[in-house]
Amino acid sequence: MTSEKIFAIALMFLLPFISVLVPILVGQFYGNYRKKKSEDVQQAPVGAVVGAAFGLLAFMLAITFQIAANRFDARKQLLLEEVTNIRTAYLRAGLIPEPYRSSTKKYLVEYVDLRVDLATDLSKLDAGLSRSQQILDSLWKYTEALAEQDRSSEVYAMYTTSVNDMVDAYNQRIAVALQYRIPPAVLFVLFIISFVSMLLLGYQFGISGKGSLKLIILLSVIFAIVMFLILALDQPEKGLATVSQKPMIYLQQQLRGK
Repeated sequence: MTSEKIFAIALMFLLPFISVLVPILVGQFYGNYRKKKSEDVQQAPVGAVVGAAFGLLAFMLAITFQIAANRFDARKQLLLEEVTNIRTAYLRAGLIPEPYRSSTKKYLVEYVDLRVDLATDLSKLDAGLSRSQQILDSLWKYTEALAEQDRSSEVYAMYTTSVNDMVDAYNQRIAVALQYRIPPAVLFVLFIISFVSMLLLGYQFGISGKGSLKLIILLSVIFAIVMFLILALDQPEKGLATVSQKPMIYLQQQLRGK
């Protein structure tokens, strides 16, 4: 893991931690100031507002986590579909004539190897994606060549369908894993709500005199852990919340064993 990736992962925890710690301390400082200036500061209205703000914050956290969790589940489903599509294409390749048969199987074995390598070493991402696209383009050229020979062949049509399914699965996995993210507007609203909520909580601590630094740090750590989990699920390229590649590894062992 490179130093840049370690730094990015550290920021995924530190930024939420600071975004909670700072507003609580600021709010507590202002609450202490108000309490010293006016002894009759009422706590009940502030407590009600804090409760409402934290209820809204919990709602936004639930929405954000659901978005990230749904994408994680989608990546698992797409992995299983891709394994099935590759296996089907490999079997159907045995029905087409040479030299397309042997060449297709060779490409599919290499394609699976690339998938397994990317799961263990994300530094090869760009090269792996480029080579994967080249393999898919080559396989599609085979379908064009076979279609020119006999457009009415059901065997050729089955092979073409398998290759087309692989292309679709590849594009979907790239989109879900690398392109789709939690909408920035959702993260921005979550940040605003969390900032205001923690500011109000700190203010309540200040006017009540019940806040402590240990409690504030603990709350900041808890919130940072939750946000870290959400961001880890949303950014699989960081390698923190990856989908198990056992189905692809098992397929690799099957194809290598032939």
